[in-house]
Amino acid sequence: MVDIALPATFTRTVEECWGADGRRWLAGLPQIAGQVLGKWDLTIEDPFPLSMNWVTRVRRSDGTTAVLKLGVPEGGHLADEATALEFFGGKGAVRLLARDDIQGALLIEEARPGVQARSLVPHRDVDATAALIDVMRRLHRPAPPGLPLPDLDRRVASFDDHLRRFPDDGPVPRHLVERARELFAGLCATATERVVLHGDLHHDNVLTADREPWLAIDPHGVIGDPGYEAGALLYNPDPEGTDDTVLDLAEARIEQLADGLGIPVERVTAWGFVQGVLSEVWTFEGNGTANMRSLRLAERLLPLLS
Repeated sequence: MVDIALPATFTRTVEECWGADGRRWLAGLPQIAGQVLGKWDLTIEDPFPLSMNWVTRVRRSDGTTAVLKLGVPEGGHLADEATALEFFGGKGAVRLLARDDIQGALLIEEARPGVQARSLVPHRDVDATAALIDVMRRLHRPAPPGLPLPDLDRRVASFDDHLRRFPDDGPVPRHLVERARELFAGLCATATERVVLHGDLHHDNVLTADREPWLAIDPHGVIGDPGYEAGALLYNPDPEGTDDTVLDLAEARIEQLADGLGIPVERVTAWGFVQGVLSEVWTFEGNGTANMRSLRLAERLLPLLS
């Protein structure tokens, strides 16, 4: 068993996301951590900021450092992350060193020095966008048959659930949700290829590294249209911020993404709109803050949609 101090914000997030499963996992976390550390011969070093998983730097028996991530196994998200990292094989993303799906544990390569791409925004935004484009191009390869990752088109359920929950105009304007739902389905149906996607690629999830200039971390792991990957980039970093300088860069980013990925500008714009609305819909699944920058992006992009 390991003595672990858990911030109140972390425990609240886990309980809101996973309910009773989350509470049971939190209660057993010291024992789980002790078992995993012993099995993989690890020593805890510096903890990382916590959001939905318990994450810490660890030292391995050979003296190298790595990242240990523990999460609620019932949610399935960490298993998808592990599968995606295995598929990427260290190309464009950190390497997966070990996994234990029953315990909800991942041992991951540490990206060093680990400076986030957000450090380039806004003064070197073109360089930041270029870094993310390079990572996307390295990650995206066709999904082999039987790869156990969810299809992107399953995320349409979030729009449907929101529309059922709010039959009239809700916290997200209904006309935006309906338009995003329609576009989402159409974009998935017209995808010219289906690749393994990171699924949550933005400036905080791309870090400087020794063996490649930039490496992605924390993939969601989904299979679908490569254009989806560009959407979250348009309202990041700091999507809860009130400064909309990032939104003033959106059209230039769209042009750069379209050119760098070989995707029509109209399609990148549509995915940006869809992801902007989807992000806001997700905040209300978890009782989050209204009118984040993602929604303001969607409102800006709406007149540009064909």
